[in-house]
Amino acid sequence: MITLSVLLQVAAGSALGKLGAAFGAAATAMAASMGISRIGATAVESIARQPEAAGDIRANMIVSAALIEGVSFFAVVVCLLILFTE
Repeated sequence: MITLSVLLQVAAGSALGKLGAAFGAAATAMAASMGISRIGATAVESIARQPEAAGDIRANMIVSAALIEGVSFFAVVVCLLILFTE
């Protein structure tokens, strides 16, 4: 089983690996922002349709956004480790 440290050592050695890490960090940030904005848009639409369920919808929206943000933060950190590991 290949561990993350072995992958970081292999990818950090080449310029192509650093370019891929930069593109990976950018793609992760864009995908996370699109996902969170879609969650927000659907939550607002759902609250407009059923105002009595606003509390439950808001709570689920916050939990979902936090999970997406956590995963994207982890991906960006891995990409930054690849960029700055020598």
